[in-house]
Amino acid sequence: MKQRTLAKSVFVTGVGLHSGERVRLSLHPAAADFGIAFRRTDLHGKEGEMIALSPSLINDTRLSSTVVTDLGVRVGTIEHIMSALAAYGIDNILIELNAPEIPIMDGSGLPFIYLLQDAGVAEQAAQKRFLRIKKTIEVAEADKWVRFTPYNGFKVRLTIAFDHPVFHRSNQTLEIDFAGQSYIDEISRARTFGFMQEVELMRSHNLGLGGNLNNAIVIDDIDVLNPEGLRYADEFVRHKILDAIGDLYVVGHPIIGAFEGHKSGHAINNALLRKVLADENAFEWVSFVDGDRNLPAAFHGLPQAA
Repeated sequence: MKQRTLAKSVFVTGVGLHSGERVRLSLHPAAADFGIAFRRTDLHGKEGEMIALSPSLINDTRLSSTVVTDLGVRVGTIEHIMSALAAYGIDNILIELNAPEIPIMDGSGLPFIYLLQDAGVAEQAAQKRFLRIKKTIEVAEADKWVRFTPYNGFKVRLTIAFDHPVFHRSNQTLEIDFAGQSYIDEISRARTFGFMQEVELMRSHNLGLGGNLNNAIVIDDIDVLNPEGLRYADEFVRHKILDAIGDLYVVGHPIIGAFEGHKSGHAINNALLRKVLADENAFEWVSFVDGDRNLPAAFHGLPQAA
């Protein structure tokens, strides 16, 4: 199976959820084995150089996954675009932006899916590399936990736990096996969510400055405030799966394994990735030639190259 990049450059403008700043986001094709990299076009000198993405650079996880380099350069709220890149199996891409945060768009992964559809996919000569989980690895913090287990495919099972009337009306546990279920249909439209009572606290920490009913589900003491309601009956847990897929794709390669979590979040998801990569017995890198019957079914369903 070949590596993938974009067929052409595309761009979009939007607003950062936490910064409130207007952002121009550009996605560019990249050479084989380039990986996933960011560049802040509003910065110059060393601060304006490309940042090759890796789990070790996720150094701020307050309500999002944010790259913070040794020089203090930030690229915030990357989880939704990373989730869409995972869905398309993009290995090599340069992401440029002129602000410290990826635009939130409508709060889901769908606008980034549309952007990737516009760009198209180009296959490259080099073989795609997969990270295969070889043994169970778990991270637990208080009542939260996440784990990887060996599995010949890719599936995600998450449980959320909120003591609120809105959540009591929907499922708080969901499993998606991507061998037979579509990311675009089942996950991409699920939006980020937050509680009205948290807004003032967030804004006092310069977070959530760009949030509104057009780019997030907002919940008061009783119900959802968005006039259109929910896109899925269990949109909350579906969005957590969207986030987790994006957090895990920070490794830059598709994962062959099962991911499960209870009350997972950006920090603990990243901690799990780092724990896996620190244990050479926990994983292996694998590739598959075209037509290989050993390629897990979850990866046969990637959107086709142009």
